[in-house]
Amino acid sequence: MPQITVEYSAEVSEAFDRRAFALALHQAVSPLVGSDVAAFKTRFRQIEECVIGDGSPTAMIHVRIGLLSGRPAELKQEVGRVGIGIARDHLKPVDGLTTQLTLEVYDMDREQYQKLVL
Repeated sequence: MPQITVEYSAEVSEAFDRRAFALALHQAVSPLVGSDVAAFKTRFRQIEECVIGDGSPTAMIHVRIGLLSGRPAELKQEVGRVGIGIARDHLKPVDGLTTQLTLEVYDMDREQYQKLVL
């Protein structure tokens, strides 16, 4: 069920181990949210261009984790803390480039979410 989207600047594409990040995130968050690892879905979108702040050389990684509604705020905050730490651990520094790492945990409407496995 967790739907995860990761947007990342092209400048960090070689420094960000996306597959290892996703696998580690799935393993760490699974017991927190009570969802099977097999239900996690993570997709990556490379950002070709972005402008942050005053336009100084800065890259970004933004992680969105969607969970079915009804979970307490404290749990979502813990998922966020765990997730941002795992993302940090899978990003190597890039010389001369600052990277802003952000993460958002959001609710997916439990009554409207549907899944079909074929």
